[in-house]
Amino acid sequence: MIERPALGSEDPASRINKVLRMSATPPAPRLASIDAYRGFVMFLMMAEVLHLGRMAKTFPDSPVWQFLGWHQSHVEWRGCTLHDLIQPSFSFLVGVAVPFSIASRVAKGQSIRAMFGHAFVRALILVLLGVFLRSVGKKTTNWTFEDTLSQIGLGYVFLFALGLARSIWHWVAVGAILVGYWALFAAWPAPGPDFDWKAVGAVPNWEHRQTGFEANWDKNSNPAYAFEQWLYQYLPRANQHNSGGYATLSFLPTLATMLLGLIAGTWLKQSHGWPVIGRFLAVGLLFLGVGYGLDHSGFAPSIKRIWTPTWVLFSGGWCFVLLGLFTTFTDTIARPGWSYPLRVIGANSIVAYVGSHLVEGFVLAAFKTHFGAEVFQRFGKEYEPFTSGLVLLAVYWLVLWWMYRNKIFVRL
Repeated sequence: MIERPALGSEDPASRINKVLRMSATPPAPRLASIDAYRGFVMFLMMAEVLHLGRMAKTFPDSPVWQFLGWHQSHVEWRGCTLHDLIQPSFSFLVGVAVPFSIASRVAKGQSIRAMFGHAFVRALILVLLGVFLRSVGKKTTNWTFEDTLSQIGLGYVFLFALGLARSIWHWVAVGAILVGYWALFAAWPAPGPDFDWKAVGAVPNWEHRQTGFEANWDKNSNPAYAFEQWLYQYLPRANQHNSGGYATLSFLPTLATMLLGLIAGTWLKQSHGWPVIGRFLAVGLLFLGVGYGLDHSGFAPSIKRIWTPTWVLFSGGWCFVLLGLFTTFTDTIARPGWSYPLRVIGANSIVAYVGSHLVEGFVLAAFKTHFGAEVFQRFGKEYEPFTSGLVLLAVYWLVLWWMYRNKIFVRL
């Protein structure tokens, strides 16, 4: 039984520190399932260099290329492909890691102030790193915050604070965010028949336009877009209107996705084996069913680009299922050796994320310089995008493997 610290002259931070130290358990060993899942997600992102969409256009009669090209693209507005699950999975895994991170820091004797200080610094770096990546190739700093890293950074301090709270508050926070965000959009005036779509950077006769009550979640005519326009007055950006419909305010429902990961990480830290796997799969299938049902009922569409509450549930369901599968096949019924290539990537996910955005041109130019301008056309010019992508993936992985072998891990 944990003895409660006596109330008195102690400040709240000191009391929390004392409770954390008394209730702390030894840090759990690093789980292969988390690194393998993270590596799988980063591999999907890095594999964009294979240009499967271009290959699908080159070979329109090939069902294989059409299938691969579809799942390496984002849906225009509503729906989901495998590629659409990259960002929610990455956000979810940030939440999964928090209970393990807190336990490790408590075991090292860090104070609550030091932990919060680290959380603030990490959040700031993530936000600015996202801005940096969105500014590459622009004439000036592009102060936009829809990048995955920026979205995570904007909600990270809140995630960390809730990581110190009781588990019941994790669920309460998820519910409050989803209900509140749904109500915000539901109460917002839907665009009428005379709405000027060109004025908001949208196509007037767009085939994915929402109708009826679902029009409240239409592209560039919702409260998240209104917030974006307000923000645009104070921060210089490359474009006034986001052509993809992405919005800064999506960090709120993204926080709900991270909180689902926090819940999963808490379960994984407390239990291993079939009980936790069964819980992951049951919750995942439940969320998938509820998300799919709400999307098709007219209650709220499932849209990744503005991270609707229905999307949080649907994509969160997939995250629970995938974590359950990786836990099954790396931590439970099989040795983790098969996942080594993925764990090499997952152990340095920030390097993989940033590197894949920055060095593609440099690597390809270097190969053409040393092996000839047609080096990637050895199997035919039509296969050049795919061949060059395979070479890029090999280079990326070898760099990450070298870092892994030399125990070089970049952490924020």
